[in-house]
Amino acid sequence: MTEQLRDAATAGGDVRLTGIGKTYGDFTAVHPLDLTVPQGSFFALLGASGCGKTTTLRMIAGLEEPTTGTVVIGGQDVTVLPPYRRPVNTVFQSYALFPHLDIFENVAFGLRRRGKKDVKKQVEEMLDLVELGPMARRKPHQLSGGQQQRVAVARALINHPQVLLLDEPLGALDLKLRRQMQLELKRIQTEVGITFVHVTHDQEEAMTMADTIAVMNGGRVEQLGAPAELYENPATTFVANFLGQSNLIPAEVTGRSGDDLLLSAAGVRLTVPRSRCATEATRIHLGVRPEKITIAHASATVPEGRNRISGTVADSSFIGVSTQYVVRSESGQEIAVFEQNMERDGRIAPGAPVVLHWNPAHSFGLDASQAIDAGTGEETA
Repeated sequence: MTEQLRDAATAGGDVRLTGIGKTYGDFTAVHPLDLTVPQGSFFALLGASGCGKTTTLRMIAGLEEPTTGTVVIGGQDVTVLPPYRRPVNTVFQSYALFPHLDIFENVAFGLRRRGKKDVKKQVEEMLDLVELGPMARRKPHQLSGGQQQRVAVARALINHPQVLLLDEPLGALDLKLRRQMQLELKRIQTEVGITFVHVTHDQEEAMTMADTIAVMNGGRVEQLGAPAELYENPATTFVANFLGQSNLIPAEVTGRSGDDLLLSAAGVRLTVPRSRCATEATRIHLGVRPEKITIAHASATVPEGRNRISGTVADSSFIGVSTQYVVRSESGQEIAVFEQNMERDGRIAPGAPVVLHWNPAHSFGLDASQAIDAGTGEETA
């Protein structure tokens, strides 16, 4: 069975979307976009509700007819083909298992309907793949949510699709189980080699599983890349705040020093490598992740060459593995800092004067012409 799946994966080819777009009357759900999902990859469409990610997935599946553009899978134009004629299967958040059938028969359903032979062997191999062999004769209600989800994946994969589409498949699970299933889905995808296209609003979920992430916002792809690349080098303020948390410090470019840009932020001198600045503008947001910042008492000595900002601790929260601080800078901006709980300085508490410092290479520069609406997470002009 695994060999058959690998054969399907090898034959699959890329998923290519060219000028694909979708409108409903005056509303544009997906602006025309070009996107290529490489064969055998785990690809995630990531974004908030209403960003167009599910509509894009449904156009690949054939469940939505695109207003413009084409869908090509493995070199075949499937734009006008109905869902059942496309080499794809979809797993939804609601697993839609047949409650009256046991797990074996749920997985076997598609094969039996098409009159396939050797059903027993294929189903047993598929249940072994998702590690549910001993539970073959249980009913869906006798399984946990994560086990039901694996049954849904097995039922989809047994038809040897070239592409497996996953629409928020872990959304109904609790946090601990969701994290377990992230690793399980990645294991299955790696083992069978089939192209997975995964829709989610959960940035941790996307970063855990995907080889490539397309961050969507307002019906457009805001940025495309590997998880580490998007996190370390966000191209827009939306991506910087949607993938994790970022401190965005308003600054003005005042000059250059070698490969660095010299900045002034409310009178404080800072630097950022030119290669990590995504804009040519003179007014920028200097970004730095909370975990990249070192917090020290104001009396501490800061090493040369570090960016530094002075302030006062406004709040602190002990969360086990780390302590999260909110520091109000001398300009009044609140800056988040995450510090690992190894050797904590007892002097650093609410009201204490502190200095924040970090390696300039851990900063990034973004266009300051767009700001983030904290209520919606969307960019506003």
